[in-house]
Amino acid sequence: MTIAIDLGGRRALVTGSGAGIGREIARWLARAGAVVAVADIRGDRADEIVESIRAEGGEAHPVVADARDDDQLERMVAESAEKMGGLDVAVNNIGMLGSGGTAPLLEMDGAAWRDVLDQNLVLTALSMRAEARIMQEEGGGVIINVSSGETTRPAPFLGGYGAAKAAINHLTDTAAVEWGPSGIRVVAVAPGTTLTEAVADALDDEQVAAIVDSTPLLRMTEHDELARLTVFLASDLARCITGGLILADAGANLSRNRPATGG
Repeated sequence: MTIAIDLGGRRALVTGSGAGIGREIARWLARAGAVVAVADIRGDRADEIVESIRAEGGEAHPVVADARDDDQLERMVAESAEKMGGLDVAVNNIGMLGSGGTAPLLEMDGAAWRDVLDQNLVLTALSMRAEARIMQEEGGGVIINVSSGETTRPAPFLGGYGAAKAAINHLTDTAAVEWGPSGIRVVAVAPGTTLTEAVADALDDEQVAAIVDSTPLLRMTEHDELARLTVFLASDLARCITGGLILADAGANLSRNRPATGG
């Protein structure tokens, strides 16, 4: 007996999918048969990912928007649903360190806090609201929020980012309870430290080795591993799963001495 994940007929929006983990999520959803809206702030990146999906035989549509603007965020979700003929799956992948970046808590002023909360918690909350409104009209769907492994342990110098992502975990659980009767499942997922372009630029070889040594599996998270988890959660194989945070972090959350990063 063979069990395969088939997302044929599903319509999926992936925000921030022009690069990194979001790019792999969009590709893997398309490989499983979903039609994908590739949403990104940069049109050239969205077009590039769409072309790569089409080259593999998948169906995808570019959607360009700056989700930090409320009106553009609403348009992003509405345009995605319009291009695909509806919305069954939404992956909220946009999240940034904010203007405070990697800073001690004593150095974060009000502007830094508002920025990191806006670019993570508020942006995710407004995306979920727009997505859920469409899904309620269509009888249900799946919303997957990309959180962070930094929410499972103290995050020195990433306190703002970790707190904002932890709030997304709580928001996920609340939405799962409120929207469950409408047939909407809501789940948060988190990668371990992944060598995306941004992370590779920020870490030297010694830091990478320290992260690897601190995980029980002695490895980092590969680009496609959170994407594979996302495909599973979007499928009917996970139809009884809603709420909670699911990790794909090589066990990093189990390590007491793991150095703080941006994973």
